[in-house]
Formats: sequence, structure tokens, C-alpha cells
Amino acid sequence: MERRVLILIEGHRDIGLRYVQAAQRACLHPIILSADPSQYDYLSEGIEVIRVDTDNLGALIRECSRLRATYGIAGITGFAGHDESISATVGKLCRHFDLPGPNPASIEQCCDKFVQRQILAEAGVPVPTYRMAATSKEIESAAAEIGLPVILKPTIGSGSIGVRLCRNVDELDKHATYLLGGKHIGRLSPRILVEEFAQGPYYAVHILGNEVIGIEAAAFHPPPHFVFREGTFPAPLSDAEQRLIAAVSLSCLRALGLGWGPAGIELRWTKRGPVVIEVNPRIGGPQAVQLAYGIDLITEHIRLVIGDECNLRRTHSHVSAWRSLLPDRDGILDWIDGENQAAAVPGVAEVKIHRQAKTPIVRKGDYRDSMGYVMAVSFNLAQAKAILQRAVNLIHWSIKPFPTE
Repeated sequence: MERRVLILIEGHRDIGLRYVQAAQRACLHPIILSADPSQYDYLSEGIEVIRVDTDNLGALIRECSRLRATYGIAGITGFAGHDESISATVGKLCRHFDLPGPNPASIEQCCDKFVQRQILAEAGVPVPTYRMAATSKEIESAAAEIGLPVILKPTIGSGSIGVRLCRNVDELDKHATYLLGGKHIGRLSPRILVEEFAQGPYYAVHILGNEVIGIEAAAFHPPPHFVFREGTFPAPLSDAEQRLIAAVSLSCLRALGLGWGPAGIELRWTKRGPVVIEVNPRIGGPQAVQLAYGIDLITEHIRLVIGDECNLRRTHSHVSAWRSLLPDRDGILDWIDGENQAAAVPGVAEVKIHRQAKTPIVRKGDYRDSMGYVMAVSFNLAQAKAILQRAVNLIHWSIKPFPTE
């Protein structure tokens, strides 16, 4: 019998191994295609990895065609991670090999934040006031029109890379120079989104296909950057608030031509109600959903990918809570401990440390700042938060200043 494989394009530091394990549970042989497999620490012996230029669609088609001569390709998927072009590439591969997958054109218009904003605004979806700028003068003019404070962000990218709240003219000029110089991505990026700072509680909507699975509440580290600090799932919302957020979220899918596979919609509840910050055509926070509702979004996504029917029925109703471990200074991480003690606290579901002792810590104001996270689950919000705090209090670290010459 022909061996069925699931091809995974690139990996993910938090959920990549979960996809590998879910594929194996489904009697699929996972094969990872990556430009640099060394960046994923879970790719140990027993996981088949092939090095290939994942920015080159032609190279990926050739590699998948070669694999198809030996295996039966059950499906192809991948990780947007913090390079969302991978999602569009996956869609193109699925089209080429006549496999279930997302519409690449819909994915591509999501990846450009300015294009996404235009489409949502034209469809009547509430979004922050925004302008697109390509020079310092245009940025200054846009900020003056919108009114300070404003958020500056590159039109392409994710993970809060290059995103900053600018509260005065000095901060605006400094960050504009930084973005226009391409320092955040190592190349010139002349298109900058200047947008109103929509203020209010932050929510993330988890979607698979056309179904809203649930809504998560999250909070950020203090500004000017937007680094996630903590979150809870499901969010403590009234039924009316949930219905309104779900309706706005589904209107985003219709406007952008989405509706296949996972999606995450970020919004803030402002004085004028829910305002959509961003639509991401990728999976996000599956652990929190599984702990609270028993729905394994990764397994259900794989079912979609191989053409099977999903099961999104909740098996229980708990509350999950998580906290990111964020450094308060730059330097050398001298030591970090307490991971095992925290994991042993009743109700703690997972403790993960991303950083090793004796490695440099250089805060960038984005997702890369996190040194790890702790997740807890309980029957109610107050208890989940108490368990989480108890575990976090057991984790300690020391960061020494960088040595001076």
C-alpha cells in the first residue's frame, strides 16, 4: 500500500511539533520542507526533513513532484509563522497538485495590510482610520491628518515586527527613519501604514472554515511596542458582545474571500464597538482552545487539508490562561530556572522556555522578545489566573549586562 504523506512547508517553534504528532496520529508520514531546518529545535531523528528554497515556488513544485513518485501526497500545508507569504505559497502548491487548500489570491491580499484595510473598509467593516505613506513627509502629513498618537507599521509582515505607537513628533520621526531604512527586515520597505490608535480591550477571534470557534482576550506589555503579555480563553464577554464580534469577524471573511482553513481576527472594543485591527489567514493559539473546549484545531486543520470532515464539537467548557515570560532588560541570560516546579503546579498545562542560559537577550519590541510561556486551565477564570500566577512566581532568571571592552 502506498505510504500517505503530509507535506509541511517550514516549521513553527510553538506548534510545529504538534502538527508532526497530529499527522502521525492520523497515520500520515510528515515530511518537512525547509530552507533552514536548524531553526526548528524539534526536528530530531525520526522526522524526515528536506532542505529546499521555500521562497521558490518552482523548487517546491519539483520537490513535491519527486516525492509524489514515491509516496501518496495526502495533503500540503505549512506555517505562516512570521512570514505570511508561506500561506500563499501553500495555496499555490495545493492548486497545482489539485489538493484541498486556501485560495492563494485571498491569502495574498491579506498579507498586504494596506490592501486588506482597503477591502475591509470598502465592505463596511469597522477599521481604524489609516493612510499609506512611502516617505517621511508623507508619514508626517498622514499623522497630522489622523492626529497623534498614531501607529506606524510596515504594510508587509507579522509578529508585531516594526509596529510602534508614536505619541509625539520625535517618536514619529525616529520610527519613520527606522522603517524607511528597512532595519526591521534587513531590506528597504518604503510602504508604511499610518493608522489611528484604536483604544480598548484586545480580542482575538479563532476561526476554522466559516465557524467561529471562540474569542480570546489578551493584553500587551506596556507601549510603545505591542508584545503580548497574557491572555485568557474564552474571553469574559456577554452573549451580545460575542454575537457582535462574531458577526464582524464573519463579515471580514466574506470581504476577503476567506472561509477555508484557519483564520485569526484581531480587534479592539472601542467607544464605537469592535474595530478590526488585522485578519490573519493562519492558525493562532490552538493550545488555549484545546485546553478550554477540547477542540484540537491542529488535528481538525489536518483533516481539512487531506479532504476529511472536521469535528468542531466542544467536549468540555473550561477556562485557559497564559503568560509570556518577558525580559525587563537587555544583556546575557545568566540563568533561568523553576520550569519543572512551575510545571508541577496542579492545573498547569504547559511550561515552555525558548531561551538557553548564557545566550544574549536583545529586546526588539516584537514576538521575538518572549523567553517562553506558561499555560494553565481550570473551571473558572479566577482559578485559572490564580494557578497561572502561582506557576509564574516559581520561574526566575538573571540577566547580566553585556560585557564592556
